Parts: sequence; structure tokens; C-alpha cells
Amino acid sequence: MAKVNGTNGISSEIRTSALDLIGETPLLALDRLHPGPGRILVKCEFMNPGASIKCRSSLHMIQEARAKGLLKPGQPVLEVTSGNQGCGLAIVCAIYGHPLTVTMSKGNSLQRAIHMEALGAKCVRVPQVEGTYGNVTINDVKAAEEEGLRIAEETGAYYVNQFNNDDNANSHYLTTGPEIWRQTGQHIDAFIATVGTAGTFAGTSRYLKEKNPNIKCFVVEPEGSQPIKGCPITKPLHLLQGSGYGCIPNLFKFETMDGTLSVTDEEAVHYKNLIGEKEGLYVGYTSGANVAAAVKLLKSGILPEDAWVVTPLNDSGLKYTPVPESLT
Repeated sequence: MAKVNGTNGISSEIRTSALDLIGETPLLALDRLHPGPGRILVKCEFMNPGASIKCRSSLHMIQEARAKGLLKPGQPVLEVTSGNQGCGLAIVCAIYGHPLTVTMSKGNSLQRAIHMEALGAKCVRVPQVEGTYGNVTINDVKAAEEEGLRIAEETGAYYVNQFNNDDNANSHYLTTGPEIWRQTGQHIDAFIATVGTAGTFAGTSRYLKEKNPNIKCFVVEPEGSQPIKGCPITKPLHLLQGSGYGCIPNLFKFETMDGTLSVTDEEAVHYKNLIGEKEGLYVGYTSGANVAAAVKLLKSGILPEDAWVVTPLNDSGLKYTPVPESLT
């Protein structure tokens, strides 16, 4: 980021690329939605340039791949995504000059495909094998992965592999965790997050636990799809796109988890709407789930009455606006 003097003599700051807009998102208190007990503080990740938390890991994974020589200048990039990682990668690849192809289940929102393609990426929407539009299962993800691996082999593209890439979690260890620690003035009692690849939870919880082992870290899982809690999968179809796939992600680490919290689709929608109606923020379903879980945790008596709970608002609600069936 370059500092220059404006024509009026007043110092101003000019960012030199969209990459400079990633991270350092505000921390907001939801005091209107939840007046107590305790306090819910949300990390406004929808304010990243790709409108989601995945911009952080997209930047770090590509930068590390380039630094390690795994990704050559101008080499194409391939990723399997539910949409948000693809949007983040589209920004990073546009700036660094890497052609990007993503494979994504047709069950993920069409808006994400439109977003990625507007940034120059090619989005291959793979037919679902068992889910429905808006409800994506692990087998739908595997179908998208099979197509992605085929394309990577055929084109020689660098496969980002977010589900197994340690730099996914490291991005949150290096940015999200330190930002939360600083922004709360080192006053945080609990951190909670939904889990897709587990990058956000793994990296952030590791950093926070290193700073204060007494900080409680909880995973949010969709009701009926709670493998981390150890429950059988009874509801593989749910609204939390990009999370709750019914498996324990390879990046997940149990040693930084203090417990799990379950959220129903109805609760996620209710709090998604409340975040809009009470706080003026239009966010996605996992954001609603995170806030629903935070309310449950603060009302459970597990934490002190004045506890501060931090959770991310993962992405914008604009990624989920309903579209006509003929377009899905």
C-alpha cells in the first residue's frame, strides 16, 4: 500500500491492488440483536473484496505456492469449490496473471458462478449426484472433485486443493487470529465457527489458544450432520453451503476444540434475517448459523455472564439470492 500526498496537501492512502483489500476486516458488536447475557462480536468477512472469508486463504495459498516454486508464472490454476474459495482465487489469480478454472456442484448458488466468471475465471458446474439446488452433499463435492482432477491432469494446472492444503489453515493463524486478538484488546472468552475445510477454525483456534489456553473454541455443525461431535449423519441435506459435509476434514484438529454446537436450518435462517433486520447486514446462511450458535452458547451458562464471543460473518447474502429454477 502506497502513501501519497493529495493535491490538497492532505495525506491519503492508496491501495495498489485488490490484494491490499484482503483482511483487516472490522469487528462489530451485535448489541441490538443480542443485548445479553455476554456480548457477540462478529468479524465482518463479507467485506473482503470477494465478499467472503475465503479471500484470506486464497491469497496465502497462491502466494505460498508461488514462493515454493509449485506454481510457475502464468501457469493455470484449478480448484474445486463451493463458490467462495473460487471467488477469492479469481481475485488473486487475476492480479497475478494465472488463468483459473474451478469446478463447482450445480447445487451451489448460481450467483457464485456469475461472480467468479465476472473476475475472469472459468466455472464448470458439475451435475449433482444426490443433493438438490441449495443442498450439497459430500458426494456432490466428490463429483466436482473428480471433474477438477481430470481437468488439472489434462491442462497441467496447479491444483490448490483447499481441503488438504495446510496453508489454508495457516492463513487464519497468520491473519484472522491475530486480528481478533488485537481488536478485542486481548479480551475474548470464546471463538466459534462453522466447518467446511476447517481452515478458519483450525488456524484461528490454534492462534488464540496459544495466546490464552482458557479461550473456549467451539465448532458449529448443522443439526443432523455432526460428525465432529461423533453423531451419525441423519440429515445430509441442509442450507449451510460450504460447511457440514458429513465428514471430518483433514485440516481439522481436535486438540483446539472445546465442544460443538448444533444449529437447525430454521435457526440459521432466523438469525440470518435478524442480522439484517436488527443490525443492517445482509449475510449468508453460515453467518446466521454462527450467530445462532453464539446466542445458544451465551445462554447456556457455560461461559461467564459478561463473556465475549467472537464469530465470523462468513459471506454476503447476495451470494444466495433465489434464482428461477430454469437457470439452476
